[in-house]
Amino acid sequence: MGELKLMKGNEAVAEAAIRAGADAYFGYPITPQSEVMEYLALQQPHKRTGMVLLQAESEIAAINMVYGAASTGKRAMTSSSSPGISLKQEGISYLAGAELPCLILNVVRGGPGLGTIQPSQADYFQSTKGGGHGDYHLIVLAPSSVQEMADFAKLGFELAEKYRNPAMILSDGVIGQMMEKVELFEQQPRKSEFNEDWMLTGKTADRKKRVVTSLDLEPTKMEKHNLALIEKYRAMEENEVRYEEIACEDAEYIMVAYGSSARICQKTVQMAREDGIKVGLLRPITLFPFPKKRIAELANRVKGFLSVEMSSGQMVEDVKLAVNGKTKVEHYGRMGGMIHSPEQVLCGLNEFLVD
Repeated sequence: MGELKLMKGNEAVAEAAIRAGADAYFGYPITPQSEVMEYLALQQPHKRTGMVLLQAESEIAAINMVYGAASTGKRAMTSSSSPGISLKQEGISYLAGAELPCLILNVVRGGPGLGTIQPSQADYFQSTKGGGHGDYHLIVLAPSSVQEMADFAKLGFELAEKYRNPAMILSDGVIGQMMEKVELFEQQPRKSEFNEDWMLTGKTADRKKRVVTSLDLEPTKMEKHNLALIEKYRAMEENEVRYEEIACEDAEYIMVAYGSSARICQKTVQMAREDGIKVGLLRPITLFPFPKKRIAELANRVKGFLSVEMSSGQMVEDVKLAVNGKTKVEHYGRMGGMIHSPEQVLCGLNEFLVD
C-alpha cells in the first residue's frame, strides 16, 4: 500500500505531478484551482526532484512555456480554471498541431464569461471538441474523486507521451476543493534521456536540424498532417476508452454522468431502486475518447437515458449521437454554479423518463 494522506483534490493532483516525475509546472492563480500552485510552492519541488515551478505573468504565457518545455521532451504541466483555460486555447491548439505531449488541468467553474467561482461542468464542449481553431482533440480524463485526481496525473502524462498529444484532466470545483483520503504512488524518477527524433535537444553535427511547429504553408502537406492526426485520434478511440458501470446489468433506464455529477448519481441509483425503478449509471472516465460503443449497445435494451450534467446540456449531444435514435435521451442539469442533489436528479428521472 502506498502512502495515505487526507488531501484536497487540487493538492492531490499537484503532489501526484511531482511523484509522476514532472519536469516543470507553469501556471497562474485562479479560483477554484489556486491550491495547485500554492501546494507546489510549499513543497519546493526543485529540492525534491529538480522540478521547475514558475508562476507565469499570464495564462497565455503559461501555456506557451509548456509548449517550449514539451518541445524538448520534458514532462510539462499547467492548470487553470475555465476563463484561464479559455485564454490558453490558441496555445493548446498549437500543442496538438505540433504533437507535443503535456498535461493540462481544468478545475471548472460556472460561466459564461468570468461567471462565478462555484463548480460547473460547462467546459465539456471546449474540452472534447477542440476549443481552439483547427481539427484536433485532447485526451480528456474526468475524475470523480480525489483519488482519481492523483491517479489521472500519472495516467495523463503516460497517455500524452504514448500518443504525443496534450491530455487534459477535466475536474470541477467540487472535486478540486473537497478532501478525501488518497493513496499516493511511489516517487518516480524524472527522465534523464531525451533522444526521440522529434525532440529539440540541441543541434549536433551528426544529425539533421529538428523543427517543432504546427505551421505548414503548403496545403497538401497540411492536409497530410491533419489526416495523420485523425488516424491517431481513431487509435485513441479504439484503445483508450474508459468508463465505469454501476447497476447497469438489469437497468431499464441509464443515467450518464461524469465527475462530481456521477458521485451524486450513485446515490440517485440507490434511491430509485428503493422505489422500485431499475436505474443504472454509466460514468465516462474518458470524455474523449467517449464510450459511444458501449452506450450504443445499452441503447438496444433500455427504455431511455438521462444525461446528468452541471450545465445546460453538452454531453447529452454525444449521448444522443451514440444512441442514434434507438431510445429516448433526456437531459437534467443545473447551471451557474448550482449543484444538483440526488433527490433532484431522481425527480428529473421520474419527470423525463419513467413511464
